[in-house]
Amino acid sequence: MRLLTNYLLESGVSTTAELPVQEELPEKILQFGQGNFLRGYIDWMIHQMNKQGLFNGKVVVVQPLSQGPTIPLLNQQNGLFTVVLRGVQNGNVIDKSEVISSISRGLNAKLDWQEVLKVGESQELEFIFSNTTEAGITYVEEDYVEGEAPLSFPGKLTDFLYHRFKAFEGDSGSGLIVIPCELIEKNGLKLREFVLKKADDWNLPAEFKRWVSEHNEFCNTLVDRIVTGFPNDNLEEFHSLLGYKDNFITVGEPYHMFAIEGSEAVQKKLPLHRAGLNVKWGDITSHRELKVRLLNGPHTMLFAVSYLYGVDTVLEAMKESTLRQFVELGFQEIAPTVEAEEKIKISFMEDVKERFLNPYNKHYLTDIGLNAVYKFQTRLLPTLHRYTEKNRRLPQAIVFSLAALIAYYRPVREKENPLIGLRKDGQEYTMRENEKVTAAFVSGWENVTKGQVTIAEFVQAILADQDFWGEDLTELDQLAIFVGEYLTDIISIGMKESVEKFVQNTYKK
Repeated sequence: MRLLTNYLLESGVSTTAELPVQEELPEKILQFGQGNFLRGYIDWMIHQMNKQGLFNGKVVVVQPLSQGPTIPLLNQQNGLFTVVLRGVQNGNVIDKSEVISSISRGLNAKLDWQEVLKVGESQELEFIFSNTTEAGITYVEEDYVEGEAPLSFPGKLTDFLYHRFKAFEGDSGSGLIVIPCELIEKNGLKLREFVLKKADDWNLPAEFKRWVSEHNEFCNTLVDRIVTGFPNDNLEEFHSLLGYKDNFITVGEPYHMFAIEGSEAVQKKLPLHRAGLNVKWGDITSHRELKVRLLNGPHTMLFAVSYLYGVDTVLEAMKESTLRQFVELGFQEIAPTVEAEEKIKISFMEDVKERFLNPYNKHYLTDIGLNAVYKFQTRLLPTLHRYTEKNRRLPQAIVFSLAALIAYYRPVREKENPLIGLRKDGQEYTMRENEKVTAAFVSGWENVTKGQVTIAEFVQAILADQDFWGEDLTELDQLAIFVGEYLTDIISIGMKESVEKFVQNTYKK
């Protein structure tokens, strides 16, 4: 079977996918991140605008980290890939495949940094997009070595902007529009703050910092689409239906929403709304409140509980009666803390449950578990606090999920830095976290295994770590006690029995 390339399209491949009109378009966007989400979300959106002649630009994709053969394979396909949207929307079954041609080429930050910087010399460049995970927009101390890619994403962006500043001699018209898609609050402002801090660290000129602040626009955003990514389990079926081989098939749900705090100039240069896309311009606060609390919160709450229970996807969790009851308990705790009109909350919550039950998407729980400690901090801790303040008691389903998260980070061995966990059914899984978090769990669980500390003492130490949670969680009355009790149950009798016991006891009350 032939590979998806420009040549294949020009030769007139017979396929069920919608094919693009191949055009030579200028590279208007530099994108940090080459993963499934950006391809099935931002790059898909750019393609929709290009089809209607509204944007007429392409994307240069940068792989921020050096691991993997992603970029050579993507370039081998001339940046082409297929987005498959499957699900039920407004009562209608959607099953659409489309070849996306918005990516011009890919670069590797570590190997091709000079080429990345060269993109900054282009007068046609207008935007920078990013999705380097929620942990990507963080501040780390690092040296500035001219010609080498900094380790952190804010460092890379600072170096890139400084190169552009020098190339255009600080011209006010050379500023860019920076649109981060990482799911952190005020992501644009936070990213700008770190860029300016890097400039201070590296003693870059005051004129550069002024140029960054006055002539580059950093937009706060909120993204929403479930993109499950590459269909490993049924790849042959997809290749058979499409009639070609594609190493970057990206599967997602039809639903999408993009909220952007951007000026009129941004809206004019990026006319997503004119392409019929679900974009919300203006203050994103209300959209963020709903989405982070009622979609991302339940995702983070259910992932460890459900995976250690023995299921692999969100859909499987929603179809298993005990886990579904646990998820419903979680919604009951979260919904009253969400600051929105009751009708809006109920409607959004029901839509979320429908999306969780999408029969076409395999949303793997281990993918949701990426950087789970940070996700718990940002998605569930505010809810925990609000619930406790309002009810004078802890939200027990959320507390149970915190114990499950700690159980999920129980390693059985280490393999080339990532930690390997073991589910009760013998299934191994890889934990993907930052080094500080993994180190704490490795030493903590090792001490428990050796009998040097009790589970209660281990929980106390983990919850007290302010670097993890942004606060000392042991100061919350009885939280450490409940987490320790739930964790003891999970370790001693297993997750399945523990969550069944939890649900039964909760419904009895």
